[in-house]
Amino acid sequence: MPPIQKNQTNQKQGNIMTTTRPQTYDAVARALHWLTVLGFIGILSTITVWTIYDGEEWVKSLFGVHKSIGFITLLVIAVRIVWALLNASKRPAADSFAAKAGHLALYVLMLVVPVIGMIRQYGSGRGPLKVFGVEVMQGSPEKIEWMSNLGNMAHGKLGWLLFALVAGHIAMVVVHRIQGHDVLYRMIGRRSISVKR
Repeated sequence: MPPIQKNQTNQKQGNIMTTTRPQTYDAVARALHWLTVLGFIGILSTITVWTIYDGEEWVKSLFGVHKSIGFITLLVIAVRIVWALLNASKRPAADSFAAKAGHLALYVLMLVVPVIGMIRQYGSGRGPLKVFGVEVMQGSPEKIEWMSNLGNMAHGKLGWLLFALVAGHIAMVVVHRIQGHDVLYRMIGRRSISVKR
């Protein structure tokens, strides 16, 4: 059964105006979403490889790749947030308060995790932040303990929390599908698909 579109009704001086929210995200929002997904896959891939091959000398080269993908993904997320705010009334309505809270937590962590990583890079005393060889941020000439400690303490832990929320997000898409409410169509540009059970 397709989801019911939510209508917003305003009444003023006896006139009734009804506004119907769209069922799918616009092309820009969809593109930014899937670019974020690709970024997450790249980031998680580097973490997985250096966890499996921890101690190997060649694994150190992945640190630069991890930082580069993380920085580019941060830029995509920043654009995504701005676009979402500018087009808030043109986006599909959230299914529940829990969905709103979950999305808010995702956006907050998607910003906080890479920013903490950049703070650690700046205060590490190891030089500038480079994105695939291009310098994008200078580093402190000397180590700044609180910045380094903040990054060491929070970047990894919050990163895993972020990936846990992403896993929960994916799980809820599957749950909605099983329940007959296919929400994936919102991000692939197709209208609601009725799922037969």
